[in-house]
Amino acid sequence: MSQQWMPPPPPTDVPANVPNYLVPAIISLFCCCPLGIVAVIFAAQVNGKVASGDIAGAVDSSKKAKLFSFISIGLGLAMILFYVIFMVFLGGVAALGSR
Repeated sequence: MSQQWMPPPPPTDVPANVPNYLVPAIISLFCCCPLGIVAVIFAAQVNGKVASGDIAGAVDSSKKAKLFSFISIGLGLAMILFYVIFMVFLGGVAALGSR
């Protein structure tokens, strides 16, 4: 009575591929620092939650990292745009005042 060796079945709970948005979060640090820090914190939590099996928490942290990253980058770009418009306006007023 010999039994043949059977390989174990493949794991069914393969960790999901959840994006962590760490690169946009780091870029957002240069645009709006407070929101960029929040984005980096949420982005850093994603891989740990996936490793521990908390896929729902990882997806939630991923969504928050994406949200805060893009808001921070948008605010940074808006501030740069307003600055450029303000400087052009001041230059025009100065040119009109020197006549």
